[in-house]
Formats: sequence, C-alpha cells, structure tokens
Amino acid sequence: MLRINELKLPLDHDETALPQAICERLGIAPDELVDFTIFKRAYDARRKSAIVLIYALDVQVKNETAVLAHKQGDPHVLPSPDTSYKFVTDASRVRDDVERPVVIGMGPCGLFAALILAQMGLRPIVLERGKMVRERTVDTFGFWRKRKLNPESNVQFGEGGAGTFSDGKLHSGIKDPRHYGRKVLTEFVKAGAPEDILYVSKPHIGTFRLVKMVEQMRQNIIDLGGEIRFTTRVTDLVIEEKAGSRQLRGVILDTGEELRTRHLVAAIGHSARDTFQMLYDRGVYIEAKPFSIGFRVEHPQSLIDVCRFGANAGNEILGAADYKIVHHASNGRSVYSFCMCPGGTVVAASSEEGRVVTNGMSQYSRAERNANSAIVVGITPADYPGHPLAGIAFQRELESRAFVLGGGNYDAPGQLMGDFVKGVPSTRFGAVVPSFKPAVHLTDLSSALPDYAISALREAFVAFDKQIKGYYKEDAVLTGVETRTSSPIRIKRNDDDLQSLNTRGLFPAGEGAGYAGGILSAAVDGIKVAEAVGLSMMAGT
Repeated sequence: MLRINELKLPLDHDETALPQAICERLGIAPDELVDFTIFKRAYDARRKSAIVLIYALDVQVKNETAVLAHKQGDPHVLPSPDTSYKFVTDASRVRDDVERPVVIGMGPCGLFAALILAQMGLRPIVLERGKMVRERTVDTFGFWRKRKLNPESNVQFGEGGAGTFSDGKLHSGIKDPRHYGRKVLTEFVKAGAPEDILYVSKPHIGTFRLVKMVEQMRQNIIDLGGEIRFTTRVTDLVIEEKAGSRQLRGVILDTGEELRTRHLVAAIGHSARDTFQMLYDRGVYIEAKPFSIGFRVEHPQSLIDVCRFGANAGNEILGAADYKIVHHASNGRSVYSFCMCPGGTVVAASSEEGRVVTNGMSQYSRAERNANSAIVVGITPADYPGHPLAGIAFQRELESRAFVLGGGNYDAPGQLMGDFVKGVPSTRFGAVVPSFKPAVHLTDLSSALPDYAISALREAFVAFDKQIKGYYKEDAVLTGVETRTSSPIRIKRNDDDLQSLNTRGLFPAGEGAGYAGGILSAAVDGIKVAEAVGLSMMAGT
C-alpha cells in the first residue's frame, strides 16, 4: 500500500478527478490502479475564490515496488505507515494475585483508559461521581431550563465528561508518532460515530451522537469484564509510607468502602476541585499551571461563513466555517479564540452553586444560527501567586462575580461587543440573539474580569476585524464568564512510567492532571496511561 500526501484538487471536482490525479501523480495507467481510500481530507481557503481540497490517500497498485522506485525521492509518495493499534500486554502476562486497576472519572481520558485496560483483559473498576449519560443529560437540560443545579450531575460531571456537552471536536495538535489518535477515532466509529471522522481534517461528532457512543463504549467495557460504578466519589487515598517512599494501597469511597488497588488512574477532569484538594491534603505533588479566562462571543454563523469562504459559503463539503484568531495586546497579554463552535450554542457549565460558567456546544449538523467561541486571555500563576491551588480560588472568585452580575439566578451576564469596547452598559440586544440558557442578563462586563484582561480584550476585538472582516460587530454578544479553559493545576508525573512524582501507583491523567486539552488529546492520554498501568501490572509493581 502506498501513501500519497498533498494531492490537491479544486473544491468542485467530480468523482473521476481523484483516480485520474492519483494516476498522474504516480505515473501509472488507469488499469494499474487497483483501489484507494481517503486517509485525510483538508481544505485551503486562503483564496476564497479558488478553495482547494488537499488529500492524503492510501493507494493499492499492481506493481508497488516499481512505482516506489520510480517515485524515489518524492516526499509525498511513500509506503503507507502501519496505523493499527498494538497492545503492550494482556492479562495472561499479569499475576493472578495483582489487584484490579481502578480508574477515577469517565470523561474521554478515563473512558479510553478503562477501554484499553478492558481490552487487555485487566478488568478495570471505573468510579464516576456523576450519573449515566442519559440521566445526566436530563439533569443538565433541567438546569438550563429551570435553573436547578445538581452539583454532581451537570456539564462537568457524569459519564462522558465535559466533552459530552461540547462540539465533539476530535482534532488536536499533539505529536502522535504511535497513532493513538487513530485508535481513538476507530473506536468512536465502532461505537456509532460517522465514518467521515476518520478522514476529515477537523472531525467532530456533536452532543447527541456522543451520548449513544458513550453508552456503547460503556457496554463494551462491561462485556470485557470491567465494572462501572456511577454516583461514586473518591474521598481519600490509602497511602503506605515507608523509608521515605509513598505507595498507593487503595481508595476510600463516599460510602465508606475501602477499595484496594495498587494502580489508580486519576482521570478526574478539570473541575474536580474537591478531589484536587483531597490529593493535595494527602501529600500528592501538585503545582499551579497557566490557563485562560474570558468570554463567549456570538456572531451570525452566516457572517463567519462568508468571511472564510466567500461565494463558497454553504458548500456541503466545507460545512459551517470555524476560525482561529490571536492578538498580542499592548499590555503584553495574549488574546485568542478557544473551543470555537460553528453553528452552535453557548451553554451553562456551572458545577458549583452560586457560580456562573460558560462553555460552547454544537450538534453534528452545526446548523444553529450563531457561531460562538471563547475569546480568552492567557494568565499564569504569577496572576494568582502563593498556594498550588490558588488558581481554583481565582476561578471561583470570577464565577461568583458572574453569578451576581447575571442577577443571582444563574442567568449569565452579557454585553454587546460595541458597548464593551466603548465601556458603556448594554440595555437591549441587536440582531444577534444570544443562545445561552436560562438567559443572558445585559449589564456592564468591565468588572467581570481583572482590568488587564478587560483592556486586552477591548483591544483584541477591534484588532480581530483585520483578520476576519466584520468580526468587530457592534451587536455581537459577549457572555461571561469562561474560566474552565483548562485545569489550573498539574499533578506532576514521571516521564517514563507516568506515575505521580511522589506517590507510586497513582497515575495522573488527562485534562484535570494538566496533560491534555480537548477530547482527542485526553483520550490519547488515557491510552498512554492505560499502557503504563498494564506494564506496571505485568512487572508486578
């Protein structure tokens, strides 16, 4: 099999163009082409009037050796790499008396850690503080409609993790030499995701499809001998300290039960603040890390489509347009778009009472009228110095402030972009109708974030108009606040065995531990950590 990269064709090419282009690139006759599949398809929209599709293809020809010899030196024609997943161990290589591994959390990271452990025959036990995904969905929609928050079942907590109520984006900039990302996408397709996620450049799934997929993957884990306990929270660790070393021996559950294990995957997500505190109190090494704060911004999706695609706006292959923008403000702060959701909605993502948090969500169709993105300002531990958990207190302060600004009833505070830049309160909406539920309460957002963030955002919104014409739109809606862009801490781990720096048997994982950002990278980290657990169990450590 051959891999052809960087094969470019016009957006409107017909069915015959692709095999013809393959033959021309390889210098073969049409009857020498046996078959081909699309490995990746992207587009280049820098010239709106001449958008091109860019293909990576796996191609089968009659005489592969001759073609490779002929194309020797061509960096875009090579043997296809082996992207199949290879298990590092299996249950037959693990002693029978080794305790079962335990996974805390069933977001993308915990889900894939458990799945890989189950596929290796290691029968993991998964502990999820929230509910099954369908029950959790009822609670989440209930909060949006009736302002009744369940702190243990919401956008942040429950089966599927925070990624369930998102755009379901499955692309990432991580380095992936072992093709873990391909394993993630393949498992998603097996669980019911559309097959196009295997080849489109920026795959996404959407919330409703994710619900069914998560259920299918849960059943797969159970069928392979895994055990899943919902509404079960870990309240403490059992740690044996001897001769200056610390070895995990088990966990204490909120039921009082002690669950013995020497291999614990902590895939707790970026909002498990009480668990962060427990880990810190038990002496697990934790340090503060940078994250970002800002607002959700809504524009008409049609405006973004035209800005990105021109006359090709609405093309089925291109779909709803996204964007990625950044501005380096005069005060030294970086302002950038984050978690952009084409044709989506802004959602209430609170997990603690008396606090307001926003996030973005889209369905697979991306057919809603507004585009939304977090526009955020980068901050560092220097902005919240002192304690390793000081970033959590900082987030809570901003979320509590947003709750008050929104009226104290879980409505989100909002302001029109033009009014925000001019520094005047907003009193009524323009053409852009906000999508946030329960509602957006118009106000003055200047006190919602620190002064350095407000000034950087005001400057950036005007500057972004040079990158996307029409972005500075007077009646675009800002909704506050966005604080959960990533975890405010890092639970440090060793590079070789992925165990905590100072607590053997504890495997920090995913976004909450500071090692991922988004569904795909979190799932990939779950695979890596599952492999580390498997190797440790095989070694009997």
